[in-house]
Amino acid sequence: MLFSELCSYWEKIEATSSRLEMAKLFAELLSKLKREEVRPVIYLSEGLLLPSHHGLELGLGIKLMFDAISFSTGYPIKKIEQLFKQKGDIGLVAQELFTKKLQASLFEKKLEIAEVYSILKSLAELSGKGSQEAKLKQLSELLNSSSPSEAKYLARFCVGTMRLGIGEPTIIDSLASIRIKKILSSLNGLEYNSQFYSFESSQALSALDSPTLELNIKSSTDLEFLEEKNVSLVFQEGKTALLKVSKIKQVEDGYIFVFEQFKKTIRYPIERAFNFSNDLGKVAEYTLFDYKKIEEFKIEVFSPLRPALAERLSNAQEIIEKIGPCAADAKYDGFRLQIHKEGKRVELYSRKLEKVSASFPEICKAVEGLALNSCIFEGEAVAYNPKEKKYYPFQMTIKRKRKYQIEKMQQELPLHLFVFDLLYADGIDYSNLAFEQRRKELQRLIKEKPPIFHSDLKLVSNAAELQNFFEKCIKNGLEGIIAKDLSSPYIAGAREFAWIKLKKSYGKLADSIDAVIVGYYLGKGQRAEFNFGGLLVAVKNSQTQKLETIAKLGSGFSEEEMKNLENILSKIKIDKKPPQLISNLIPDFWVEPKIVVSITADEISLSPIHTCNWKNNKGFALRFPRMLSIRTDKGIDEITTSQEIQRLYLLQFSSKPKQ
Repeated sequence: MLFSELCSYWEKIEATSSRLEMAKLFAELLSKLKREEVRPVIYLSEGLLLPSHHGLELGLGIKLMFDAISFSTGYPIKKIEQLFKQKGDIGLVAQELFTKKLQASLFEKKLEIAEVYSILKSLAELSGKGSQEAKLKQLSELLNSSSPSEAKYLARFCVGTMRLGIGEPTIIDSLASIRIKKILSSLNGLEYNSQFYSFESSQALSALDSPTLELNIKSSTDLEFLEEKNVSLVFQEGKTALLKVSKIKQVEDGYIFVFEQFKKTIRYPIERAFNFSNDLGKVAEYTLFDYKKIEEFKIEVFSPLRPALAERLSNAQEIIEKIGPCAADAKYDGFRLQIHKEGKRVELYSRKLEKVSASFPEICKAVEGLALNSCIFEGEAVAYNPKEKKYYPFQMTIKRKRKYQIEKMQQELPLHLFVFDLLYADGIDYSNLAFEQRRKELQRLIKEKPPIFHSDLKLVSNAAELQNFFEKCIKNGLEGIIAKDLSSPYIAGAREFAWIKLKKSYGKLADSIDAVIVGYYLGKGQRAEFNFGGLLVAVKNSQTQKLETIAKLGSGFSEEEMKNLENILSKIKIDKKPPQLISNLIPDFWVEPKIVVSITADEISLSPIHTCNWKNNKGFALRFPRMLSIRTDKGIDEITTSQEIQRLYLLQFSSKPKQ
């Protein structure tokens, strides 16, 4: 496929705010690709060269982009800088200037997707003396053959601001819709208790826009008895899929069968493969061209799993009522790591699945010495003060994540790694086993030897035992506990009640809140010099996948943090509201929803302004919110949900915690 055709689809996707329409457009795009084009298209659409765990980033600065545009169009740097200040989008700058070039290119050719992707990868791999000049030369040559639309997206990609508005869930929806179409084209009947009823696939109704599948079954026999029963859809290749008939509608020549959750049934294997690999390009290729590998998808060393996430409940009694007797795991205020080992090679991945091995050499060395040839397990790294025999807070531990002065920081802030889950070891996949068994195998296979320790864990049978362990953890300076369902497998990439967190309270709030920045305001008065006056933040509705505003945050910032935030946010400004955001407020600048902040407040109140759990013209808002920290270790998938906010709001009216 030509790169210009890909850019045409990106233009259409960027122009719509409908997630459903985005999924349809992306499915149409994917359906046109050759197998070797799938991964490049997925990665480029995500703004990546490779998934985050590969650690390959283009890292081109805005000034180098100015130079490349100037070299290719003939416009002076000052003109480009001036236009960039006006538009705030390097892509729009490139598009305008390439529309009216001052100089013609000596050699132009139509760009193929594979060629563009290969050049961008080679740019990222250039390093050392003379690499900047080489990057400028290659980038300028690429731009010389670009149309205005191609230049727009190349410029955005190179500085890390693609701004398509299409996220991983939408891409997975696209893949699921393609899979549904393929299934519908191969269906040839329905069977129940050895009876067989036929239908034509052309009579299959909408399956793409709804979680249900409707099929017109040709039959003179009364089939209403099948309602609320499981039946088998039969595929031409002999496979069957067991689904529940939720409703039957009689029509002139037969019946319309309604199957609930059909889309979810098709979507789940694709989503699972992504959660177990963090590689949407690989998953897309297999879905489109080798679906058997999706059905049989297995975890691999050095291909990290998306971390399991914890739900939130108000007190010990609610947790016991939800999951019964459980394991209470101490919750450390540290840096979550997923550790992979094979032979002598050890890699550490952060919550966001970025490779951070170089920052923690003492942990790598300790893991290298384990008696396992290959393994994947999880732990929490916490900075430790050996003189005072106490653990530092997260703000200190996060200082260990750095590229320079690692040995110095290793001496100043030594780490303890508290391991809490085992996912794989020497050819055995433990992720599908119950937590109780995984924990036993963890303690058997990974022995304690400084700096590696097992997390403090207690099996509890009732609310009183759970509350006592929680209070012990708080007294020891920890955040709280994670209650874990003893029978649950590891649920990668999802927030479910297999894990439930209970944390220390913050004033009237039972917990701090993690929110994503969606916009910011200019400074006024004493803050005018910082070009920064506050944040607009949002939480995620887990049912609709939309972001909903929860607070306008104006306090809790130091001068250093204000400067840092203005610097970070100015680089991810966008010219319109993020497509997944529902907001009644308009900040001075919208930003891409990437940066997560931890917040506390006096309480949660009802608001006619904020859209969190919007109902009857009111939503939830934080009263007197204050920023605790910027959570560089967390991604948007880990922010607080609107449903959690509702539970925290109701908790405020409880007279006292249950024991």
